[in-house]
Amino acid sequence: MRYLSTVILSLTFVFSTVGHVKAEADREKLLKEAGVYATFAVFKASEQWWHVEPHTRALATTDVKKLLTTYGDKLTADMYLLRGLSERADILIRIHSKEMVHNQNFLVDMMATGFGKYFTQVNAFNGITKALNYVPNFPDELKTELKTPPPQGSTYVVVVPIQKDAEWWTTSQDARIRMMKEHTDATVAYLKTVKRKLYHSSGLDDWDFITYFETSELSDFNNLVTGLLQVKENRHNRTFGSPLLLGTIRPLDEILEILAR
Repeated sequence: MRYLSTVILSLTFVFSTVGHVKAEADREKLLKEAGVYATFAVFKASEQWWHVEPHTRALATTDVKKLLTTYGDKLTADMYLLRGLSERADILIRIHSKEMVHNQNFLVDMMATGFGKYFTQVNAFNGITKALNYVPNFPDELKTELKTPPPQGSTYVVVVPIQKDAEWWTTSQDARIRMMKEHTDATVAYLKTVKRKLYHSSGLDDWDFITYFETSELSDFNNLVTGLLQVKENRHNRTFGSPLLLGTIRPLDEILEILAR
């Protein structure tokens, strides 16, 4: 799998020009609502970037902050640093907005900045959030377990794109519900240590789903994936990862300081 050993230093950007409280509220809404478009954009820095004077690189990173303010009323994004643990890419940016065109415009404008002109986009995943499809059909006991509060302040991030086979989409809804209940049962033991978010990508990308995880217990995540590989639903995963992105979550200033070195 490409990027299998990638470690990402993560940064959360909150976009607003009218105050911290509104920015946080807007961000929470975009991260929780259905019908929100997400783009995972992966970039690699040119060799020229690393030969630019550190002071000049530091100034260039301020262009990113300015652009985030410009798009403050349209989107929210997370940035992760891949450099050092991936030979293929240096930066991953995860964007959420109500219109995919906002994601595109932000990325195009970023690449036109003094910072972005040194980076080439090498990959992108696109998806949309939707209401839960199978959970309403689960037993009440399982529904209650799924309300377990997810972990907060996690250290690590993992992104796994998934492609299903054709048979999955022609399987009856009742059969898929049974398989997804078995899939969900395998995750219950890890609800307190692994946070998950699902994006639907069919028709928007080569993938069918993008799964995003946060955790401070990588051993639990490893056990979770091992368990999921053993359920019947996994037989319909034509591709799991490739790339798979693994990383850590850190503050904005630390990310930009690393990029400016």
